[in-house]
Amino acid sequence: MGENQGEAGAVTNAAEPGGPRPLSVLIVDDEPLARMRLRTLVETCTQPKARVVAEAGDADGALAALQEQGADLVLLDIAMPGRDGLRLADELRKRPRAPLVMFVTAHAEHALRAFEVDAADYLTKPVRRERLQAALLRAAERCAQREQALPEGPVIVVSDRGRVLRVPAAEVLYLKAEQKYVTLCSRRGQWLLDEPLADLEQRLGEGFLRVHRNAVVALGAVRTLERRADEDGEEGWAVELSNGEWLTVSRRQVAAVREVLARQGG
Repeated sequence: MGENQGEAGAVTNAAEPGGPRPLSVLIVDDEPLARMRLRTLVETCTQPKARVVAEAGDADGALAALQEQGADLVLLDIAMPGRDGLRLADELRKRPRAPLVMFVTAHAEHALRAFEVDAADYLTKPVRRERLQAALLRAAERCAQREQALPEGPVIVVSDRGRVLRVPAAEVLYLKAEQKYVTLCSRRGQWLLDEPLADLEQRLGEGFLRVHRNAVVALGAVRTLERRADEDGEEGWAVELSNGEWLTVSRRQVAAVREVLARQGG
């Protein structure tokens, strides 16, 4: 281990007789005193059982620790030399069997961005033991669910009147770019996003199809493909979605849409 990673070899991750396996925790913070305080808080929490298996002072040290022994949960600072915590979290979430990430930071303004990289929680310093214990309980429950179920599908994080919401890809009906924003329409409602449509399309993965340069639809939401007149009286192709809305299909995409619907028996 490097000097930033602590002496992880002395800590085991075995389950206690008759009890669940302890939650294995990696602490990543460039300040040694902050790591020491967080380690103390983790190890004084009684429910769930948790063990600090390693420490790191930067992103490279964290990756080395995870490569050597892994962890269920990473307690991660944001402001660090080199790659910051947000960049590291974004890298980790793309890995198979990625650990949960919980940000522990003095900077509250990064909360929305943190949930965009699928953070399990966001704690602000100084951390209270009661708040940390509640967060660890949720993390332990989420780890247990991941072990018993299929991996969670893609999600898009939106801000809704001060709340941060996670919209699963399975609930998305379409994404449509208009001027500087993209409208996300789901079964629960609509939100405006300021990310490029291409980036959102890539994040959603399979099950979605570009029907126009400004629109991506969920294949499961498409009812029909028809020729119809638009608002200007111009006739063209459009798809009807499960919520009754119609979206224009560009001429170059008609064949692809028809092929997909034929494969689905539409």
